[in-house]
Amino acid sequence: MSEIQSLQPQLLWQWFDRICAIPHPSYHEEKIATFIVNWAKEKGLFVERDAVGNILIRKAASKGMENHQKVALQAHLDMVPQANEGTAHNFLEDPILPYIDGEWVKATGTTLGADNGIGMASTLAVLDSDDLLHPELEVLLTMTEEAGMDGAMGLQAGWLQSDLMINTDTEENGEIYIGCAGGQDAQLNLPIQRVQNTFSKSYQVAVKGLRGGHSGCDIHTGRVNAIKLLARFLTDVQQHNALEFSLAEVRGGSVRNAIPREAVATLCVNDDVALKSAVQKFTELMQQELAVAEPNLVINLQEIAPPERVFDVNSSLKTIHLLNALPNGVVRNSDVVKGVVETSSSIGVLSTEDDHVKGHILMRSLIESGKQYVENLLHSITALCGATIQFSGGYPGWAPQPDTEILSLTEKIYGEVLGYKPVVKVIHAGLECGLIKKIYPNMDMVSIGPTIQNAHSPDEKVHIPAVQTYWSLLTKILAAIPEKK
Repeated sequence: MSEIQSLQPQLLWQWFDRICAIPHPSYHEEKIATFIVNWAKEKGLFVERDAVGNILIRKAASKGMENHQKVALQAHLDMVPQANEGTAHNFLEDPILPYIDGEWVKATGTTLGADNGIGMASTLAVLDSDDLLHPELEVLLTMTEEAGMDGAMGLQAGWLQSDLMINTDTEENGEIYIGCAGGQDAQLNLPIQRVQNTFSKSYQVAVKGLRGGHSGCDIHTGRVNAIKLLARFLTDVQQHNALEFSLAEVRGGSVRNAIPREAVATLCVNDDVALKSAVQKFTELMQQELAVAEPNLVINLQEIAPPERVFDVNSSLKTIHLLNALPNGVVRNSDVVKGVVETSSSIGVLSTEDDHVKGHILMRSLIESGKQYVENLLHSITALCGATIQFSGGYPGWAPQPDTEILSLTEKIYGEVLGYKPVVKVIHAGLECGLIKKIYPNMDMVSIGPTIQNAHSPDEKVHIPAVQTYWSLLTKILAAIPEKK
C-alpha cells in the first residue's frame, strides 16, 4: 500500500495502487493480466481472454437498467518503461513507487504508468463497485498498446456485444476525443564497415537532460529529440571543425513512441583538445538557442578506453548524413482540423549492433496519404545513404463522427460536471478506437480521461482533482445511458 490509497475516489486509487505494484511494461503484461482474471473469477464475473491475450469482463446491469444499451469500457494493460539516469529500476520485477506531490501523483524516478493505468483502474473500480448505477457492462483490456497496438490489431469480430464504447486513454481534463491519428512503424538499417582503430583517444559524447515526452501528444511542443540533436552536433563537427575522428557507436532512446531524452556517440580522435572545444562551443550555442524549450540540456564528454575497431570513414559519414537528414517532428499541420498536427515523424530508438546502425521510427498521420508521403521521404533518404527501411505495424486513424448519441450525452454531462462546455477534439496520437472501429463499425465511441502530463517520460504525473472529475463524469454517463432502440 502507498499513500495514494487515501485519495478520492478511493476505490479508483486503490486499484491504481495495485496496478503500480505489479510490473506491466509492454510485452510483459502477463502478471497483471493473470491478477485481473483471477480477481474477476473470485468476484463471480464473466471473464475470458482471446488468442492475443486481451481480457474481456462482463457485469450484469444494475436493477432497473436491464433494458438500456450495453456499454464497453476500454483501456490497455501495458505501460511505457522509462527511468531517469541513475535510477536502478527493473521494470520486469520492481513495482512503480507512486507518491503525492501537491495536487499531483508522480513516480519515484520512473514513468508512473497513469497512461493508461488510471483508465484501467477506473474500469476495474466500476466492476468492483456494488453501488453504481449502470447498464450491462463489458470491460475490454487490451495487450501491448504502447508498442504497436498488438491487442487491438488481434481483436476478433463478434466478441464484444456492446452498442457503445468509452475509451479511457484521453489525457486532458475537459476534453472529449472523437478521432485520432493512424500510425506506421519504420525499421532503419544502415550497414557499416569497421576498421582497426588507429586513434589514440576515445570519448563518449552524451546529450542529456532533455524533457522527452509522448511522440504524438508532445510532438508540436518544440521538445528536442536527443538523437537528432546528437546528429546535429556530429554534422557540425564533421563540416565545420578541422577535427579528424571516427565513430565507434551511436545510440539513443529506448521506446519507439517517446521523444528520446538522451543519446550517446563514441568518437575516436587524436586531438582531444579540439574535441573538447567543439563540445563546449556547441553546448553553449544549444543552451542559448534552446533555453526555453530545453532548460536542462547538458552535453557531457567522458574519456573511455579505446575500442579495437571503429567505423571506416565512409560509414561514419553515411551515419551522420542519414541521422541528420531524417525528417523529425511536425511534417504538416491539418487544414481540416485547426490546431491539430496532421502528419509527424519521430525516431525513438537508435542503436549500433555489430556492423549495422539501426533505428526505430514512428510515423503518425490523420490521413493515409500523409503516412505515404513520409514513407516516400524515408525511402529516398535511406537509398541515398545506402541504408534500407522496412515498414510494419500500420494502424488506421479514428475518423471523427461529430453527431453520435454517446458524444451528445458525454458533452451534456461533462458540461454539468465542469460548469463549462468541454472541448471536442481530434488527437495526434494513436488510440485503439480506430482499430476497434474497423472491427466493430456500428459501435459509437468517445474517449475521455483525466489530465496526465509528460506521459512516456519519468516526469509523468496525473492531476488528482482531474481524476475526481473524470470519475464523476464516467459514473454519471453510465447512469444516464439511454434505453435500447
